[in-house]
Amino acid sequence: MVTVVLLAACSRARPTPAPTPQTVQVSVAQFTSLAPVETLAGIAAPYQNVAMQETSLSEPTLRVNVNEGDIVHRGEVLAVLNTDDLQASLQADLANAQSFGARVSQYTYQAGEAISQSGDQARFARAALAQAQQTLKYDQSNLVRDQQLYAQQYIALQALQQQQTLVRNDQQAVQSAISNVKSAMSAVQANGTMSQGMQASNVQNSQASQAQAYAQADQLRAEIARGTIVSPVDGVVVNRNLNPGEYPGTRQIFTVQQLDPIFAVFNASGAQVTGIATGAPVKIQSVDQPGTTYQGKIVAVLGQVTPGSTNFVVKALLRNPQYRLRSGMVLSGTVQETATSGIGIPATAFLDDSHTTVMTVESNGTVQTSKVQELRTDSSTSIVSGLSAGARIVTNGQLGLAAGQRIVAGR
Repeated sequence: MVTVVLLAACSRARPTPAPTPQTVQVSVAQFTSLAPVETLAGIAAPYQNVAMQETSLSEPTLRVNVNEGDIVHRGEVLAVLNTDDLQASLQADLANAQSFGARVSQYTYQAGEAISQSGDQARFARAALAQAQQTLKYDQSNLVRDQQLYAQQYIALQALQQQQTLVRNDQQAVQSAISNVKSAMSAVQANGTMSQGMQASNVQNSQASQAQAYAQADQLRAEIARGTIVSPVDGVVVNRNLNPGEYPGTRQIFTVQQLDPIFAVFNASGAQVTGIATGAPVKIQSVDQPGTTYQGKIVAVLGQVTPGSTNFVVKALLRNPQYRLRSGMVLSGTVQETATSGIGIPATAFLDDSHTTVMTVESNGTVQTSKVQELRTDSSTSIVSGLSAGARIVTNGQLGLAAGQRIVAGR
């Protein structure tokens, strides 16, 4: 009996062996760089979609040279309107311009002649006035002498009266000459010069009428030119809404898509556009052309497509000289993002879906949780902040380890 008790006591005093630490794969955080490659999906879009309409002319269509699907070049004639009535009006305006031009020459000659004649008449009138004044002065002096002789009874009364009558006639002649000078000066002032006055006004009016006729002719030429409808770009006719005999009206008559260069419009998430920079090269493939690769570059990274959404648009530009890509074709693009440098850890080390927590291994072999911020990731590595180079990280964050748990680091 004593022996059994002693054996039981010995059994209770034996210590329980410690559990064997779990062997866990551990990685070392180290400085690295990532330049992920993003693959985006999208469609081809025209470089320009030119909708053409002609609203200024009410002329019927004479002929249409293209059909939908035709490849056209810039300046190529798509359609021609019948502008015979405009051509007739143009000829009439040109004839009017020539007629007014003839009037300009006529009025210029007449103006020069009238201005010269009025000047001559003014000179003649002034000369006649001077002559009449000189005659009056001479006869007045004779009248004074005759009055003295009559007072001395050297001449008869009749002789004195004759001299008095002669002086009165001279005075009337002077007044008439003064009136002629005034009339001639008025004519000179009215006729003016070749730059101002009545004669210049006649010339200027004819010149203005000629210029107006030429302006109307130029306007008609412009309208006639619009009657020839040309393509503004190199591209493909995707819509024709005009037939011979029809009036263009206000409707859209042609749509021409410029397809070289052409846009590739990709949809992307916020995480994808973070590292995509304008000017970055992109390789583009069409699902309709297996094995064919196009080279382009990113020209725009646009914000959310619709307010409140998380969808973004990335636009690439590429050459399409043979128009092998058409608007609406499904495309995929591979973009090399800009490099990001920092502390790199395995992409599998995160404990949560938000990638903000990892498990670090302390020097004593225990594990602790550490907060981090993911800056960039690819399929295998994530660059984070919050860790130092050389930190040991549990490679698989989904093992369910508890903080303070001791482990054996493995590789």
